[in-house]
Amino acid sequence: MTIAFQGIGVAASQSVAIGPAYLTGHGLSSASPTPIHPEQVGGELNRLNQAVAAARRALKMVRAQVPHATPLNIAEFIDAHLLMLEDVALVDEVRKIIRDQLYCAEWALQMQRDILVRVFDAMDDPYLRTRRDDVEHVVQQIMSFLQGAQLQFDPDNRDLQGCVVVARDLTPADAIVLRHRGAAAFVTEYGGPVSHTAILARSLAVPAVVGVHNITRYVRPGEPLIVDGETGTVLADPDTGTLDYYRERLSAIEARRQHLHTLVDRPTVSRDGTAISLLANLELPQDAATARLNGAAGVGLYRTEFLYMNRDNLPDEEEHLATYTTIVTALAGLPLTIRTLDLGLDKRSEALGDLGPGASNPALGLRGIRLCLKEAGLFRPQLRAILRASALGPIRVMLPMVANVQEVDAVLALIAQLKEELTREGLAFDPRLPVGAMVEVPAAALIARSLARRMDFLSIGTNDLIQYSLAIDRLDDSVSYLFDPTHPAILRLVRMTIEAGHALDTPVAMCGEMAGDPRFTRLLLALGLRHFSIQPGALLGVKEIILDTDIGELEAHTNRLFARLDDAEPGELLDALEALNRL
Repeated sequence: MTIAFQGIGVAASQSVAIGPAYLTGHGLSSASPTPIHPEQVGGELNRLNQAVAAARRALKMVRAQVPHATPLNIAEFIDAHLLMLEDVALVDEVRKIIRDQLYCAEWALQMQRDILVRVFDAMDDPYLRTRRDDVEHVVQQIMSFLQGAQLQFDPDNRDLQGCVVVARDLTPADAIVLRHRGAAAFVTEYGGPVSHTAILARSLAVPAVVGVHNITRYVRPGEPLIVDGETGTVLADPDTGTLDYYRERLSAIEARRQHLHTLVDRPTVSRDGTAISLLANLELPQDAATARLNGAAGVGLYRTEFLYMNRDNLPDEEEHLATYTTIVTALAGLPLTIRTLDLGLDKRSEALGDLGPGASNPALGLRGIRLCLKEAGLFRPQLRAILRASALGPIRVMLPMVANVQEVDAVLALIAQLKEELTREGLAFDPRLPVGAMVEVPAAALIARSLARRMDFLSIGTNDLIQYSLAIDRLDDSVSYLFDPTHPAILRLVRMTIEAGHALDTPVAMCGEMAGDPRFTRLLLALGLRHFSIQPGALLGVKEIILDTDIGELEAHTNRLFARLDDAEPGELLDALEALNRL
């Protein structure tokens, strides 16, 4: 096999593309610390205002080009950036730097960008940490116009049909317009699995590989590229044999996509008649429509942190209620599980700026349920809104980062108190609102029986459970290879939690990435998991495996697997896992 260049990055979408390279220079331009005289301040402020206005016009033009049939969350990216152009934490602070520190508009913009990026970099939650992309992309839009750019794209120009776009980074506007112009795939130097480029690639059904360091230096314009969005591989100038192999892959992927679509309306029942609940994880309210299209039986995790980000005030009860009402309406009778905010001092926003200094170790600091119980003014409006929304449809509330039963008891007491308040006020709610806890701290798994006695349900968050148990940051390249869902300690904690739920007739779900990975579906079924909550795009792949599995046959294999956990080498454990998949 002859290949001129092979790049390895992060797989961002489960598909493959072949096409000529189209290199674009998009990426944040650097500025110089150019001082200005006081009499130049007015001119620099005017340049900044004109650049912001031009960026707004460009984004609105892109927004208008989003087809009506496109998933709603795509347009939401553009709307979010339009809102950021009005955010005092960005533009007003840049104006202040120009006036007070007497720097040119470009340098002032870059200074404020760096301040905001540091805030996001300090966040512990991997998904929210990557929201620094919003800052980078909006600043990039403004900076390009400060440096003399015109409107960046003509949406009617379709000269990119079949091309693979290669860039340092892509803003949501870039991705939408490039796809509109016919781009077949994206490859970027920066980004991770939850970066904007990755999310949009999945939503737009575009093969993509992100985080391929320095690829813009090695790939030539027009050079044939293969983009493997399943393995995170980019191949340049491949030989005929390699091209033939990937063309066959493309045909197989399309056939599989059509096959999976036929499973949407089939009941999720294993070969031996065991019913399984397949729920969806939601990032934004608009994702509810996508979940339904993929056959989700409801929502097992709706993250509410986005209500608190990129703003200088806290959302009130009515804003919470309006958001939850939107999702309940979209789900049309399907259950909705709302996770109370998992936002700590490590995840700063202007709204939380007065809650004290940041923790020295944010992952172990004041976050999740700890923060909520400490700051009743933060927690009470959300709980009241959830209770009120429960009158409109089936809703459950889920508590993050639970580590002891005292936290659970305190929340249950608060909910009882709020029910009395709402009753006095004549406001409707579900008096039997189910309350559950997330098992994502090892201590929670070890006391799972105590939690199961108090809770209506449990949900295992494997992302944090693995990180806390193995003491590794999965986004840290130097230790990410240690992130192993099949580590004996992790399997024991998962099994312990599921067995505690079964013993006390308390449903146990899993909402971490492990639940949505088809490699582990049969293993989890064998461990007793009956409720999966995963990203909407992964639902049908997991469903296919469930339909073709005899769970009863797996149990003996699982018992043998656990009997040799202590002595098994990592390779042996994986071999045993593969044996489960071959049944």
